[in-house]
Amino acid sequence: MILHALYDYYQRKAADPESGIAPEGFEWKEIPFVIVIDQVGNFITFEDTREGDGKKKWAKKYLLPKSIHRPGSNSWMTSFLLWDHYGYVLGHARGESDKDQKMAHKQMPTFIKKIQALPSEVKEDEGVIAVIRFYENGGYEKVKSAHNWSECAKIVGCNLSFRIDGESDLVPCRDAVRKYVASQCSDNTDGVSGLCLITGENAAIARIHSDTPINKDSKKFVSFQKSSGYDSYGKEQAFNAPISKSAEFAYTTTMNMLLGKESKNKVQVGDATTVFWSQKQEAFEEVFPALFGYPKDDPDADVKAVRALYEGVNTGHANMDSDTRFYVLGLAPNSARISVRFWHTGTIAEFAGNIRQHFDDLAIIRSQKDSDHFSMFWLLSAMAHEGKVDNVPPNLSGQIFQSVITGGLYPATMLQQAIRRIRATQAKDLKNRSTQASILKAYLNRFSRIYKTKEKEINVALDPTNDNPGYRLGRLFAVLEKIQEEASPGINATIRDRFYGAASSTPVTVFPQLLKLKNHHLSKLKNVGRRVNFERILASIFDGIGNDMPSHLSMEDQARFAIGYYHQRQDFKK
Repeated sequence: MILHALYDYYQRKAADPESGIAPEGFEWKEIPFVIVIDQVGNFITFEDTREGDGKKKWAKKYLLPKSIHRPGSNSWMTSFLLWDHYGYVLGHARGESDKDQKMAHKQMPTFIKKIQALPSEVKEDEGVIAVIRFYENGGYEKVKSAHNWSECAKIVGCNLSFRIDGESDLVPCRDAVRKYVASQCSDNTDGVSGLCLITGENAAIARIHSDTPINKDSKKFVSFQKSSGYDSYGKEQAFNAPISKSAEFAYTTTMNMLLGKESKNKVQVGDATTVFWSQKQEAFEEVFPALFGYPKDDPDADVKAVRALYEGVNTGHANMDSDTRFYVLGLAPNSARISVRFWHTGTIAEFAGNIRQHFDDLAIIRSQKDSDHFSMFWLLSAMAHEGKVDNVPPNLSGQIFQSVITGGLYPATMLQQAIRRIRATQAKDLKNRSTQASILKAYLNRFSRIYKTKEKEINVALDPTNDNPGYRLGRLFAVLEKIQEEASPGINATIRDRFYGAASSTPVTVFPQLLKLKNHHLSKLKNVGRRVNFERILASIFDGIGNDMPSHLSMEDQARFAIGYYHQRQDFKK
């Protein structure tokens, strides 16, 4: 189903002339340096196509004949058409070892031989003729004398190609070459045809599938072991799960486009690269990444995306109630191939509804100074040591992501991680307090909703009717801290810094001492009305706790303690 969805997406993009997706037999490839020659093959200059400064330079992309898989020690026997890395184009070795030198010595003749083997109608093209003469005249020896050759040599496996002086297109982009490459797409060199599992048509079967770049690596999404002893019905390698060459090109091209550096259809969720797309063009496809990512060029993109998510249902602006299918695929590199971490599909209306429910669960009272950040980046930051997302377990972010898009239960690790960070946070560090409380609220309410527990749902703001012991004790702790702060203005450390961890886990060991300390603090308040008001609040809280102070609080009640504490603190600011 994944391959079929990728294939359909390619067909959608191929039908759009503005999509820029590569036609069959071609691929977009970065060419950092171009060898410029005249029409008789003389070397003119060595052109640097890169833009940018320092280490952030990026090379220009060209639509070139698709690269060919060449594994093993005999990889030198296969080259690309009219472009390749400097070992094939110039015979330049990647390293200084004898092995590298011998390999480069074999590669360039292979490259030249492939050009010479082209049919006559292609070799009659002026650009191809010029390249052939370039090698006949020994022009490749002059390239290394160019002033910027050292820049090319620094790039491991730097790709090169040719351009005729005065023209804009590269030689492999000329019409004669393109027509030849297109004609080769239907060629069945392996001699094996079969029923394609994706298209349902009888066609030439792809024996080896192309690599897909992911996280600075290159792996296959589909691969087969040859002569493994598990061949079915005498069919080995890819022939036991046949996919046509045309379908293989479509799904691998789609994967490369979705995972490309400039792709707007991917987000990084922990160690998984998540790609997404819709069955047809919809605004939701543009909104989706901002709900989870952190666009550096627009820090408020997540807020805008959430606004569109809610307003789109009423206004129809983003078509959030659409029945169009939407696909989410989580990928991660493995030792031999790309592994699928998760795969979810449904309508845009279903995805939008689940995501809206996620933000409804997160909703909590905030101070006016608290900026409204919603994306997963901020949730993970609030649960991370020093606020660095890299410090969060990678599997946690993936589990939360799946909970959001499926409407399922949040992982218990999310609850534990948030409680751990709250206990480690100093009283004066208010940066993540609202986000941490919203995480706990979301977990508890969703847990109660899915398992239909009898626990009262936690409100957005202070709920005086909530009689849960953990919630009440959290409120009590906040009141005691507030009394201390007003009794000793400017105090460096409050009871939160010393007693929060024990109060939220083993209340009976701490609260008797804090209640005695409270009397001392109240006596220091000069405003009698203020003292009476605090006593009234304490009495109302104690009414819900009862006579017996709990000896221990479960992890869930520790979360309610944190929310009760936060709600009461926010209520004091009204």
